[in-house]
Amino acid sequence: MNNKRPIIIDTDPGIDDAVAIAAAVFSNSIDVKLISTVAGNVSIDYTTNNALKLVEFFGKDIPVAQGSCKPLTREVEHCSNIHGETGMAGYDFPEPTRTIIAKNSVDAMKDVILNSKEKVTLVPIGPLTNIALLLTTYPEVKENIEEIVLMGGSSGRGNHTPAAEFNIYVDPEAAKIVFGSKVKIVVCSLDVTSVATLDLETINKLKVMNKVGDMFYSMFNHYRGGSVSKGGLKMHDLTTIAYLDKPELFEKIDTFVDVETSGEYTSGFMVVDFKGTYNKPNNATFCTEINVEAFREWMLNIFKNINI
Repeated sequence: MNNKRPIIIDTDPGIDDAVAIAAAVFSNSIDVKLISTVAGNVSIDYTTNNALKLVEFFGKDIPVAQGSCKPLTREVEHCSNIHGETGMAGYDFPEPTRTIIAKNSVDAMKDVILNSKEKVTLVPIGPLTNIALLLTTYPEVKENIEEIVLMGGSSGRGNHTPAAEFNIYVDPEAAKIVFGSKVKIVVCSLDVTSVATLDLETINKLKVMNKVGDMFYSMFNHYRGGSVSKGGLKMHDLTTIAYLDKPELFEKIDTFVDVETSGEYTSGFMVVDFKGTYNKPNNATFCTEINVEAFREWMLNIFKNINI
């Protein structure tokens, strides 16, 4: 009997996306049914090709579906200044021999969810465009979604603008739809992702573990070598997989969350009503703290058992 939790990862790889995907596909408690791509860190062509490269590099037979190339209503905006032009430079991946499936992400996600005997968890770690399209195009899927565990937002300042975190800023209209969907949502925001770092000691241990660890060591040093010695690399997206696999690492609170879609300075701002000021019903579980040392140990325990 398969006791693994079935999930769909919606992603825009991206270096921390790549680490999250690795942790998920090699976890003993998670069954990745589909990887869906979205434009975000880099363009959809790059994010899709990166997802294909990762699946092939990891030796996993996981379908990859291509999703939206732009936000619902806005012009596309990328973060290549952080992730590089292709999103995953720093390691010489061979070009993938596998290809995307014929269905687009929304249709592919719908089929996986409706055909699953168990409820499926959605794990969006990029802009929420595909998830919003799924929930509005096929609202019947909500009945077979266990929860949405997403990386995005902040209860305070942003990282892309003073008000907004990148994933939410890029497509706030999509985020607003998701938070209004009445599906159970868990938020791994900058509150926890900004402190969920890998320090130099952890990264050096990765290097000598196996082929996967060495690959990430190379990419980490290519992208943010200076950050490693100045306090560590932030593993934003990896926190979602940690939450699924080891939720006791987190402190969390149920609260009302919404997203600003207008405002000269506040578009993409995440409203997190910890004090119940607006008298709105709670619609999300918001992670507020993470045990960083245990987070690093958890990640190393997954990676040390990889046999490639």
